[in-house]
Amino acid sequence: MANHKSALKRIRSNDVKRLRNRYQHKTTRNAIKKLREADKKEAETLYPSVVSMIDKLAKKNIIHENKASNLKSKLAKHVAEL
Repeated sequence: MANHKSALKRIRSNDVKRLRNRYQHKTTRNAIKKLREADKKEAETLYPSVVSMIDKLAKKNIIHENKASNLKSKLAKHVAEL
């Protein structure tokens, strides 16, 4: 266990950030799955919001920028093929 007051605070803040990151990442993954299962009209309306979510995750370093680019291109290709 930590001995310093600042270390205890760091543990608390890390837990809060970890839970927030997990929530945002899981929410985005669910949105991606929903978009892949949607029909053309619904997918076209969902696409901009999903891309925005992916960009936010990459900006906050929750996912890597290259992974975000790969996800966005695959989703764009999928929506175009519908």
